Amino acid sequence: MTQPAVPQPILKRLPIVATVIVVLAAAIMVTLGFWQLQRRDGKEALLASFAQNADLPVIAFPDPPVGERYLFRRASADCVSTGTIARAAGRSADGASGYRYIADCALPSGTAFQVEMGVAADPGFMPVWRGGPVIGQLTYAPNSAPLLQRWFGGATPDRLMLVAQTPPVPSLLPSRAPDPSGVPNNHLAYAVQWFAFAAIALVIYGLAVRRRMKPPQG
Repeated sequence: MTQPAVPQPILKRLPIVATVIVVLAAAIMVTLGFWQLQRRDGKEALLASFAQNADLPVIAFPDPPVGERYLFRRASADCVSTGTIARAAGRSADGASGYRYIADCALPSGTAFQVEMGVAADPGFMPVWRGGPVIGQLTYAPNSAPLLQRWFGGATPDRLMLVAQTPPVPSLLPSRAPDPSGVPNNHLAYAVQWFAFAAIALVIYGLAVRRRMKPPQG
């Protein structure tokens, strides 16, 4: 006569290593969620300062030209042109599509920066500008570094660029001014995603463990 199977204690049937890994992963996800909530508060304060910057008096172009606290501030600079002008898609102040022209410049101190000169509709047009005084609004200069490289270091820090209020070349139209309202604050959505990932991981693992610990039928 066979003896009925004696159920093993729960802890003996529970996969300890896998449980530890899943719990740690969920804890990290929750921590990242709270970190995003903290960043949301900081971003809201930063966006409020951006809106105020647009109404502040004109300052000299920051040297070195790094720092998000200067974004959307009006500034003046004396561009020592390097002769290099890049072209990229853009829009004029009246909303027309075209090509914006970005000149590589240097401050009298030698610090490199960029000036968005303006917009032209003709893709074959190439302005000639040898530098000079320019007044405009500060925004980030284009950064071609991959996003992951920018997140985890190794990339050149974001630098400021001056979007000229009046094009230094008469043939160009004024570029669309940088708008603080266009800066996203997605940290709440990121936090919800991390919390959701943690919950999903725990639910899926819980179902798997429940199935594993279910006594055999028959």
